[in-house]
Amino acid sequence: MSRFSAITDNPHDNRFNGKTGVLLTNLGSPDEATAPALRRYLREFLSDPRIVEIPRILWMIILHGIILRVRPAKSAKNYASIWTEKGAPLIQITQAQRDKLQKKLNKDGYDNVEIVMAMRYGNPSIESGLNTLREKGITRIIVLPLYPQYSSATTGSTFDAIAKVLTKWRWVPELHFLNGYCDEASYIDALANSIKEDLEKHGTPQKLVFSYHGTPRLFLERGDPYYCFCMKTTRLVKERLNLNDDLVQTTFQSRFGKAEWLKPYTDHTLAEYPKNGIEDVAIISPAFSADCLETLEELEVENREIFVDAGGKKYRYIAALNDRDDHIRALAKLLKPYLE
Repeated sequence: MSRFSAITDNPHDNRFNGKTGVLLTNLGSPDEATAPALRRYLREFLSDPRIVEIPRILWMIILHGIILRVRPAKSAKNYASIWTEKGAPLIQITQAQRDKLQKKLNKDGYDNVEIVMAMRYGNPSIESGLNTLREKGITRIIVLPLYPQYSSATTGSTFDAIAKVLTKWRWVPELHFLNGYCDEASYIDALANSIKEDLEKHGTPQKLVFSYHGTPRLFLERGDPYYCFCMKTTRLVKERLNLNDDLVQTTFQSRFGKAEWLKPYTDHTLAEYPKNGIEDVAIISPAFSADCLETLEELEVENREIFVDAGGKKYRYIAALNDRDDHIRALAKLLKPYLE
C-alpha cells in the first residue's frame, strides 16, 4: 500500500459527484440578551473595517475605551424586548428559511443540494458553516447572503469572512458568490404581495414608507452602490403595484455615531409627518430578509412612539418576508441556475 493512500482516499474524488453546498448567510445576533454576550457580539461586529471606516488605531481606542463599556448594557435591554424562548428571532427565522428552502429544492428535484445556515457575526459562524460543508465532502459551494441590496458593509463583509476562512484551506472549493438580488422579479413579486395583502386588509395609508438600513453617506461617495439599489427596489415595487408617487417615500434608519448617513432619516421623517397632516402610515423595510432588532424593536416600537408622540394616529409595520412561501420560491429561483 502506498504511503499516500490514506491521504488520497478522501473526498478529493468527490470533485465530480454532483453534490452542491449552499451557505445561506445573514448578519447574526448575540448568543444571549445579556451585556456580556452583547459585548462579545459588538466587539466582533464593530471591529470589522467594512463597518467603520476610520483609522484603525483611533477606532480601537474609541471602541474598547468607550463603546464596549457603555453600549452592551443598553443593547441587551433592546434585545431582551424581542427575545423568545427559542432565542434571537433572526436566527430562528433564518433557520426556518433554510429548512423550507431545502424542502423546496428537494421537491423540485434538486436532491443533490445541502443547505447550511451561517452568520457573519456570532453563531453559527461562517467558518463553522464552511467546515460543515467540507466535512460532508462538498467541493462546490454557492454563497447566498440574504441582503437583497448589495452593500460593502454587509455583502462585501460576508465575502471577506469567507475569503479569510478559505485562506486556511489547502484545497479551495469551487465557489459561486451571489452579491445581491435587489431587482430580481421574484423578490419584487414577494415584496409586492406582502404590501398588497396589507393594503387589502388594513386599507391604503396616507404614506407607505420604504425604510432601508442606513449607511454612512461617505460609503456612497466612495462608490458603494447600496443607495442606488435601495431606490431601484422601491421603484420596481411601486411600478409592480401601480402606486402613486405621492403615496411612497424611501427613508433610511439605524444610524450610528455623529457622521452624516443616507437621508432622509426614517425617525426624522416620521416626526415631521403629523405636522403636515399625515397621520396614517404603513412602513416596510425591504433590506431585511428576516425580522430582527432593527424591525421588531426599532420600527415596531421606537419609531411608532416617535410618530404617535408627534401626533400620528395610525402606524403599522409590514413584516419582513421571513419564511413566506413566495420568498422561499424567490430564493430557490436565485439558486437554480447554479444547481443545474
